[in-house]
Amino acid sequence: MSENADLIDGKIADTKNVVDQEKIKIIKPGDPAVEYQSHLNRDKGVEPTTRLYKRRWFMVCLFSSYSLCNAFQWIQYGIISNIFMKFYSVDAFTIDWMSMIYMLTYIPFIFPITWLLDKRGLRVIALVATAMNCVGTWIKVASVRPDLFGVTMLGQFACALAQVFILGMPSRIASVWFGSEEVSTACSIGVFGNQLGIAIGFLVPPILVPNVNDMDELAHHISVMFYMTAGVATLLFVLVALTFQERPDIPPTQAQVVARSIPPDQYSYTESILRLLRNRPFVLLILTYGLNVGCFYAVGTLLNRMIIEHYPGEEVNAGRIGLTIVIAGMVGSLICGIWLDRTKTYKQTTLAIYLMSLVGMLVYAFTLNLGHLWVVFITGGALGFFMTGYLPLGFEFAVELTYPESEGTSSGLLNCSAQVFGIIFTISQGKVIDTFGTLAGNIFLCVFLFIGTIMTGFIKSDLRRQKANQSAMEGVAAPTSLEQDGEVVTSQYPLQP
Repeated sequence: MSENADLIDGKIADTKNVVDQEKIKIIKPGDPAVEYQSHLNRDKGVEPTTRLYKRRWFMVCLFSSYSLCNAFQWIQYGIISNIFMKFYSVDAFTIDWMSMIYMLTYIPFIFPITWLLDKRGLRVIALVATAMNCVGTWIKVASVRPDLFGVTMLGQFACALAQVFILGMPSRIASVWFGSEEVSTACSIGVFGNQLGIAIGFLVPPILVPNVNDMDELAHHISVMFYMTAGVATLLFVLVALTFQERPDIPPTQAQVVARSIPPDQYSYTESILRLLRNRPFVLLILTYGLNVGCFYAVGTLLNRMIIEHYPGEEVNAGRIGLTIVIAGMVGSLICGIWLDRTKTYKQTTLAIYLMSLVGMLVYAFTLNLGHLWVVFITGGALGFFMTGYLPLGFEFAVELTYPESEGTSSGLLNCSAQVFGIIFTISQGKVIDTFGTLAGNIFLCVFLFIGTIMTGFIKSDLRRQKANQSAMEGVAAPTSLEQDGEVVTSQYPLQP
């Protein structure tokens, strides 16, 4: 569009009076930008009304189901690492990479995949995710021979790639389908599926694959586990292909009404990333989220090694402790989601849960070697309640701090940070455990949780999405602010969909 203009007979002749990208500009109700938005709404037949569909619950549950299937495979090798070490004749560090490949794969692929999400939408992302997950499970079925470790690693890589299409979706699905009073609960349900998958990954492999010495019998047990996973993954792919819907016909919130009406050519993915990285509260959240979730990934990956060191022969109970950690975390996630929907106290809740994660990690570290498994179950459950309960808090707090930027992009950056710290902490804690023991390894994680707690206290709580919904409900175009070229641009409508 040209440089100087007004609205003439419903057409844009110029945008200098709307947004000047070089200067600070305040756009108020009645300005051409707002009139232009209304004009676009009329042309597209989009009414400024909202509606909640019952189908939204099916959509989030379907997402949770395929997220569950994928998350199960993250830990299925690590929780019985000693058995897979024997079957494939590899060392412990190699088996650790079967979990860490989920983290490593995420880092280079997250940016092209979030770009694809913005360009193609939720349905394409869901189809690719379930297809990749399905392919990975069937590759693993073909890998059940002691000389085919490379094949099983290839299958795990395919599942890890599918995870990149999954992890950042809960907040996006919640925003697209759910009302403002239930969006945090919906996000928690999305995270719930991932955590339930990890829980099943802790519980089921030690039951399905007992520690036997006969290689043929062991291959049979592994094959049964892989076939079951492949069957579930195939069913979920078919369900997604037949039933997954991009978005509801009528948006659920006023914020979504406005977001839908913005022309695609006003959005730049690269500029969105740069704006997010100039958002200081969000950058702090990226670091603190990575520290917390990275610690959780390290604990989950190395849990079998820590339990077996103090309680030899307790592979099944190691899985049950992992299950306890994640089940308690799922309860924590749902409680936190419901609490946020009712109170909107994002920073206060995030800080409190972060502090309790630190306390839980300290208690777990100093009680692991007492010789009583029941104590580990209790301390592990308390740790999981707070550390896993933090996951939906981070997603939803990020959406609030970064509105109107894409939920998939902000979630992707959070998860990218988590994967980076997860790899660093898993490798480092493993080395510390090998050299100094499990207590030193867990204290190592406590130090970083303490740093994260302090940093969380410095995050400025700027709840932009809440302000947008409140302003829209009052009949005023929603004000949003973003930094651009070092200056602040304030607009009464979002500058991207």
